[in-house]
Amino acid sequence: MLEKAYLTRKDDTSVKVSFLFNPKELSVEKSNQFAEIQIPGLSSSIFQFVRGNARSVTMDLFFDSYEEGEDVRKYTDQITGWDAGSMYSKLPEEKKGLMDIDSDLHAPPVCLFIWGSFIFQCIIERVSKKFTMFLPEGIPVRATLNVTLKEYREVDVQVKELDLHSADITKRWLVKEGDSLWSIAAKEYGNPSDWRLIAKANNIENPRVLTPGQELIIPEKENL
Repeated sequence: MLEKAYLTRKDDTSVKVSFLFNPKELSVEKSNQFAEIQIPGLSSSIFQFVRGNARSVTMDLFFDSYEEGEDVRKYTDQITGWDAGSMYSKLPEEKKGLMDIDSDLHAPPVCLFIWGSFIFQCIIERVSKKFTMFLPEGIPVRATLNVTLKEYREVDVQVKELDLHSADITKRWLVKEGDSLWSIAAKEYGNPSDWRLIAKANNIENPRVLTPGQELIIPEKENL
């Protein structure tokens, strides 16, 4: 069975933007920043590590609503929010796109890009939208979005990973309605992709099936 990729809010997984078509390819970029230090008398500079830069994932998303004869912005606005170049948005007034500013957060929400077992906690950094087909009355029915996602990791999680001598304490998690392995991993480890650690520790074969009231062991990541 073909699994469709989708975007969702980390803090509210009921908000789900499913893709009409899976991306044909993903580009993943990771870089480090170094300071170049010139030392008199040496034949070349030396480099001192300054910081690591967040990973980024770039992809093209294709949307086509021609067969249905409906405005393709019904789908694209769910990601980009209201299209300032159009006469109206295709989103209901009470809904916002994933790039819109949340009134409670005062910022766009942190998202999860999920495609099968690949889970990427991120913010949507940039989207370039291109409409390529229109109905006679000018309504767009085909679009390609070039999307750049930037990895998001909480400060306290990064600081904890620097502490290589943290105590060996096994935590436990009581599953409640709406929990998923990747949402639990995001809260405990700061990275939803670490859901496999929890699945392995609890002998879970189907990561999509959790029972409310179920108790899970949350192993220490550093000791695995």
